Amino acid sequence: MQKYDIVIVGAGIAGLTAALYAARQRLSTLVVSADLGGQLLLTSEIQNFPGFMSISGLELIKKVEEQARAYGAQIVFDEVTGIEERDGVFLIKTATGNVFQADAVVLAFGKSPKEMGVPGEKEFKGRGVSYCVICDAPLYRGKTVALVGWGLHNYENVIRLRDYASKVYWVFPGEKPLDDEELLKEALSKGNVELVSNSAPVEVRGSKKVEALLVKDRRTGEVKTLQVDGVFVEMGYVTRTEFLKGFVELNENGEIIIDKECKTSRPGVFAAGDVAGMPHKQAVIAAGMGACAALSAYAYIMSKRGKKVSSTSDWRHLEIPGKKESKGLVLKIS
Repeated sequence: MQKYDIVIVGAGIAGLTAALYAARQRLSTLVVSADLGGQLLLTSEIQNFPGFMSISGLELIKKVEEQARAYGAQIVFDEVTGIEERDGVFLIKTATGNVFQADAVVLAFGKSPKEMGVPGEKEFKGRGVSYCVICDAPLYRGKTVALVGWGLHNYENVIRLRDYASKVYWVFPGEKPLDDEELLKEALSKGNVELVSNSAPVEVRGSKKVEALLVKDRRTGEVKTLQVDGVFVEMGYVTRTEFLKGFVELNENGEIIIDKECKTSRPGVFAAGDVAGMPHKQAVIAAGMGACAALSAYAYIMSKRGKKVSSTSDWRHLEIPGKKESKGLVLKIS
């Protein structure tokens, strides 16, 4: 069971910003998330994030991910299913059976990927069922996969998948997966994408890992078996905080209640981004909350270790791999 100073749940803009700030404070930092980017991946163009006249959600997320990793943050793609506190240490449990220990936790998972809700889905999470094309597409080079989802966001996903996989089944409930005919033509141009229209997934099958996805024709009721090595579920996002009931205080909408320092009702647990009960669900606000949560967590950890933090600002210049170290304001601990 690996121990970290801080575990951050979620790899959207709030979670990755929290990871960047925590890692810069030289805390051993782990991010655990079912996907990379969260809802920002649904945004093809952002025009109101400071510093960029225009940037895609994917580009923005990749930039922050690169920064966080440069300072030492680690990222594990897995789904957190439960958190416990034992003797002042938090145990973060995942769908694949991993358990991570931490002195502090930042909850920044925003909205979670929507599940298909079919037999076999939970059993094969991390063993062929994925909710993040950008995370896992490279693992399926030369293999056959299914993409369950529709809309413009999934045009980008199918393009990414077809460049790795030998064949992609694109499963969707309507006549067409997206309205733009030119984009659809481009998606199919490589010849290895097969449309599975008017269909809904009904079961995932396999032994040790995914071997097939069963889909039902919504018009005829016929069930077809697609022989696949992986199933990518990209159906949007929902708020899932049920596993936190009784652990931290939630509001009537299921959002985590926090104070101005991003503290929750449980000492050592902080929250940021859309999962927190704050107005104005914007990327820049989520990023700011992620920074606040990380600095508050740092102060908590130092206090727990009997050290007084004289400043929780983050203006230091730190060495980045491949770059010469420069000197600047250094945070002092007494």
